[in-house]
Amino acid sequence: MSTLFTKIVKGEVPAYKVAENSKFLAFLDIRPNAKGHVLCIPKKEVDKIWDLEEEMYQELMRFTRRVSLALSQTVSCKRVGMAVVGLEVPHTHVHLIPLNSMKNMDFSNHVEMSDEEFKELAAAISANVEL
Repeated sequence: MSTLFTKIVKGEVPAYKVAENSKFLAFLDIRPNAKGHVLCIPKKEVDKIWDLEEEMYQELMRFTRRVSLALSQTVSCKRVGMAVVGLEVPHTHVHLIPLNSMKNMDFSNHVEMSDEEFKELAAAISANVEL
């Protein structure tokens, strides 16, 4: 059975995409810890990050870095934090979270955003991504 993220990759579930190439996809988390919270995933469904083939892992990190650089240019923050948790969706994903304090890494806190705010933010980040 396909994960939620595989359904996003296939276009079966909508997402606020910020970057995409043939192997990876980045989109806004719909329950963000902070404005600009992005998820970077491989399009290939692999449950745990350590189960990725070495080359795929390295490519995911390069893709994630490029998205992070765009995110830091777009959203005002002290730095962009990175986390790999993987408890809610069994599909490898890297969280990129704009940080102004450690509270931004608390996954029990969420920022409310409208559909229009998500769309505008996704477009702004996407405009700064250099793949």
